Amino acid sequence: MKRTCVAQQLTGQIRNGFTLIELLIVLVILSLLGGIVGPRVMKHLGKAKTDTARLQIDNLSAALDIYNLENGSYPSTEVGLDALINAPEDATSWNGPYLRKPNVPLDPWGKPFNYRFPGEHGVFDIYTLGADNAEGGEKDNQDVASWD
Repeated sequence: MKRTCVAQQLTGQIRNGFTLIELLIVLVILSLLGGIVGPRVMKHLGKAKTDTARLQIDNLSAALDIYNLENGSYPSTEVGLDALINAPEDATSWNGPYLRKPNVPLDPWGKPFNYRFPGEHGVFDIYTLGADNAEGGEKDNQDVASWD
């Protein structure tokens, strides 16, 4: 036996599509799911940027070590990380570029990495101040450094 709704039995018409109530119920369910899932996804996005910054610092540190092996010293603070892409005037044995890409990468928040030689925490220091670009902070605002 074929099932029909009451409105269809009364009018004799077959309806196509959804009612306003059905659409509102779907929207409420989607909103509830977004409210539950959204914060969890955003939490992982912030952690991913911090992890990416850590990996970028490791790659820059490895490139600086190769630069040091070939040139006998790390680039000065004034020359900075650009020495990994463009030969400084005082680097007579420069055999770069030491990075695959034509530019020194920016941190995951779109700011340049900070570089210091000689370093205060190691031979050299590379660090980023996080999303807020201020010292300290937690989660997405935390500092990521080569000495951590």
